[in-house]
Amino acid sequence: MQPRAGNSPLTLGTKSISKLLVQYSVPAIIASVAVSLYNIIDSIFIGQGVGPMAIAGLAITFPLMNLVVAFCTLIAVGGATISSIFIGQKNESRATDCVNNVMVLCLLHAVVFGGMTLLFLDPILLFFGATPETIGYAREFMRIILYGTPVSYVFIGLNNLMRATGYPKKAMVSALLSVAVNVALAPVFIFVFKWGIAGAAWATVGAQTASFIWVLAHFMSKKSFIHFRLENRWFNLSIIRRIYAIGLSPFLMNVCACVVVVFINRALLDYGGANSNLDVGAYGIVNRTTMFFVMIVFGVTQGMQPILGFNYGADKWDRVKRTLYIGIWLGVAITLIGFAVCEAFPDAISRMFTKDETLTAIARNGFRIYFIFYPVVGAQIVIQNFFQSIGKPQISIFLSLTRQLLFLIPFLIVLPRYYGVDGVWASMCGSDLIAFIVAMATMFVMVRRLNKRFAGVKPIEQPVE
Repeated sequence: MQPRAGNSPLTLGTKSISKLLVQYSVPAIIASVAVSLYNIIDSIFIGQGVGPMAIAGLAITFPLMNLVVAFCTLIAVGGATISSIFIGQKNESRATDCVNNVMVLCLLHAVVFGGMTLLFLDPILLFFGATPETIGYAREFMRIILYGTPVSYVFIGLNNLMRATGYPKKAMVSALLSVAVNVALAPVFIFVFKWGIAGAAWATVGAQTASFIWVLAHFMSKKSFIHFRLENRWFNLSIIRRIYAIGLSPFLMNVCACVVVVFINRALLDYGGANSNLDVGAYGIVNRTTMFFVMIVFGVTQGMQPILGFNYGADKWDRVKRTLYIGIWLGVAITLIGFAVCEAFPDAISRMFTKDETLTAIARNGFRIYFIFYPVVGAQIVIQNFFQSIGKPQISIFLSLTRQLLFLIPFLIVLPRYYGVDGVWASMCGSDLIAFIVAMATMFVMVRRLNKRFAGVKPIEQPVE
């Protein structure tokens, strides 16, 4: 089955890079903003409809949510990257194998991880920093989310593949559909049915179910360029190994985020005094806000991924470099806007989540310190995802560890001892700066090496459509 004109990913090797970035990144950015708004709206409904302690309880679930995402992105990102490379090599059958294997792995991960976590949910939440005042909210929310992991894993996994195989707009629609359903259900469940924080969780699962149906229908249709085929392989060890190898970078990034949030929550509880639970809630507000801008950068990197993977697979190194450099400037521009907005309007942002003035004041202080070096975060994220997209997971893993673990944890151990809660916020912005410097140095070294490798290499020619 040949793709219709306009849907073929073969134009990734011939079309203008700027036009391709608009074609692929704009839908991905819209989808990423939608996902981020989805999380923000949940927090706003919970904060306004249940209370400030529910916001703190929700913040306690962040590390566990990062783990939930980690076991899914391990498959989704690895599968998307490999399928793009196979398409660049004009190997549609192997790309189809990727789709089949991603579907199976998503279901296996969901059942194993979701089931094990449900068995030990309370001890996990207590380890992550839950207190007697917050564990009830955290437990109620996470139990429902974990019931929905088979649906959410398949949705996320196939949505990444939808974008990578030439359908960025359809991938955007699935994310927008999820947001629309969530925004419709959450206020009804929370304010009308009085289900509290459980209402937000059920709205999330309902929204993901709608998008799950959408992406599943796409890959079951023979009109799609790459789709499920019974005769292709559904459990192939060579493909699974490659999926895990490339997906290991975002997996470790999310695991690191989990570890870091645990350290942050515990530092805030240790140094926050009488308002320690509200300090955790303030971090929840700051974290949701910073992730809004980070998700926009991720939208850029998701749009870059099929362009990078295809052209790297086709030995078109000049197009790979141009995509990287444009992506870096876009990433910096996005996080620079985030810096300006959050430094200028911290109270306005906080009051969207809560009416509690103490919580607003704590969050204001967090915004002002956390965002000092935020403009450079965009470049670091783009560079890290660049190496992941060209099949160099070891470098991507190293760069993700620098920002989220290697530099941040030592700061969190030392700075709060001298500066209290301010030291917790300062630890985050300090690690961002050093991680950016390391990422830039790594990029310059690796680009020089790859320049030598591709010197004189003849690109694999693609048909012009």
